[in-house]
Amino acid sequence: MADPRKVTVFGGTGFLGRRVVRCLLEQGFAVRVASRHPERGPEIFGSASPLAFVRADVNDNDAVAAAVAGAFAVVNAVSLYVEQGTLTFHSMHVEAAARAAGHARASGVERLAHVSGIGADAASESAYIRSRGRGETAVTREFPGATIIRPAVMFGPDDAFLTPLVKLLRRFPVFPMFGRGQTRLQPAFVEDVAEAVVRALQAPKAEAIYELGGPRIYTYEELLRSVGEQHGIRPVLMPVPFQAWNALSFFAEMLPHPPVTRNQIELMEIDNVASSARPGFRDLDIAPRSIEAVIAAMRHG
Repeated sequence: MADPRKVTVFGGTGFLGRRVVRCLLEQGFAVRVASRHPERGPEIFGSASPLAFVRADVNDNDAVAAAVAGAFAVVNAVSLYVEQGTLTFHSMHVEAAARAAGHARASGVERLAHVSGIGADAASESAYIRSRGRGETAVTREFPGATIIRPAVMFGPDDAFLTPLVKLLRRFPVFPMFGRGQTRLQPAFVEDVAEAVVRALQAPKAEAIYELGGPRIYTYEELLRSVGEQHGIRPVLMPVPFQAWNALSFFAEMLPHPPVTRNQIELMEIDNVASSARPGFRDLDIAPRSIEAVIAAMRHG
């Protein structure tokens, strides 16, 4: 029989997942963190943490089944940004997501939150975006009552978005933009997204899809200028065609830690804005925090 206060989190040591785990703990849940490297858990959450760390490769049927057994809810926050060998966008975002959802349903799990992303599209020419869309379809097929969480690009301490951006703005007085800098973005604070995931799990009747965007929509150029201003930087912004970025990212992905990837370029070619027709932060009674407010709090905190 499922424990009504036990939640399994796949990807619980990642950028969003670790925030979801902490939020669940604050709400009094017993959390099982399922990951390929459970030994990293105590380093992230502390050796005295009440969490249960279990080894679970999302591509391993038996491991996934064991990880979800007895849980009331499951959160899948697993993501992949660079393909490596057998770890492909399809294997992680579609096959592994379906596997987790199928075992959750078979185990009698009551609630499932699957983290996808704004812009997920099963018909996209982009392998990354297409896998996100097909993953949503696979999850809802296996677990019809699943809740899909689509955050906009997320920011926060140790992120892969603003942190490297600020370092680059400081380093280069002339900053190369993606295209002409007119792509629209609605960045969401990662802590707000984590809170939304947990509230969706607790909602008497969660919506099928939530799109989570921050309080302000920027063009990429406006975002760069605002972030620069917050750090006392006034960059000279130089438009660079997307074709040039695609060529650069192809070679960059050969590095151990690529500074830019092809899927990031593909994502920057389309607007990343929450749909007004979809439920979002407001429906979960969350007032999302802005980049400016978070940076100011970090500076004084």
